[in-house]
Amino acid sequence: MVSSAAFSHGAPAWAGEAEAARYGVNRLNLAWLERAEQERILREIADSGATHVRLSLSRPVDKSIDALEIANRLGLRILLEIQLSNKSYYPDSVRPRTGFGRIWDINRLSDLDLERYRDGLTSALQRIDALGIRLEAVEPGNEINLAGYNGDLAVYEKPGQATPRHLGELKDPQAFEKGLDNYVAALTVTRDAVQASANSKAIIVSAGLSDMGAKEADRQGMERLDPGEVIALLRARGMDELVDAYGIHIYPARKDKAAITSIVTRLLDFCVPADRGRPCWVTEWGIANTARSCPVDDREREGAMSAMRTVFERFAAEKRLDAAYYYDWDTQQNYRLWRCGALSPAGVLAIEPAKDD
Repeated sequence: MVSSAAFSHGAPAWAGEAEAARYGVNRLNLAWLERAEQERILREIADSGATHVRLSLSRPVDKSIDALEIANRLGLRILLEIQLSNKSYYPDSVRPRTGFGRIWDINRLSDLDLERYRDGLTSALQRIDALGIRLEAVEPGNEINLAGYNGDLAVYEKPGQATPRHLGELKDPQAFEKGLDNYVAALTVTRDAVQASANSKAIIVSAGLSDMGAKEADRQGMERLDPGEVIALLRARGMDELVDAYGIHIYPARKDKAAITSIVTRLLDFCVPADRGRPCWVTEWGIANTARSCPVDDREREGAMSAMRTVFERFAAEKRLDAAYYYDWDTQQNYRLWRCGALSPAGVLAIEPAKDD
């Protein structure tokens, strides 16, 4: 654990501006696209009125940084998600845990090579600095409480049986805890590398945790743990000394206001003001709309998004929530905001800036 005196990066890059919750949008995996396509997508996002965007640092890293440069030039404020599944961060000898063909094979967080990670991140940040790219926040890792993104959690060969509800019920709880130890060490590496860069005041957000419930995990045949339990395990390892905010993902799968209010309030229960722990950043949230027609009928989703924003704004007023980034701009068919060549009506609600008090 680092001493609190050493923890000094907490002020955001825009510390002189009035504090308000950030509302943004996800557009991950731009590294897979050619530069002209990156430019088109990011320009659509900027022209839509969005001000904040969550982008990923993934392989190929140089093309990820190309996308960051475009977003920065367009004036978008960047939350950079660092994909810890990047195989460059793991020894050549390790093999990923199988997903039995249902989900991707993924490396174990306990196998993460901290020196490889340090070298890769430092190199990326040096190029980011050289291009004058401004990062508002950095989020190392993604859904480390779910087997889909953490190989220390098991995928069952045959789905449908009961999956663990708590740490002690995991197939290999020791491996998962070793992975958490490694994750906290990776947070130290991240903090040190960011503080040594031109983006030294960037906010550090812990990996956004999956909100998948136990029944859905049973159906899919994969291990997961509740976000609150994992946050408690990480806090016991000193995470509060290393991060400015806790990451969380929320997909309520319901559209009525009462249900959304209840679900989101429960999921954000561990979010607290900075003097009592850390506030949350919802680095992914989404409401599905399966309609395919143009113009899109987004009326049902508009009501659900309005309910989500109401809960977010209450938590923001209590200083328990600092940001929410909608998932996804244009790739996830049911969740996408960009419909029929324009930002959907629900999309306008999702990214609308916080109202001034």
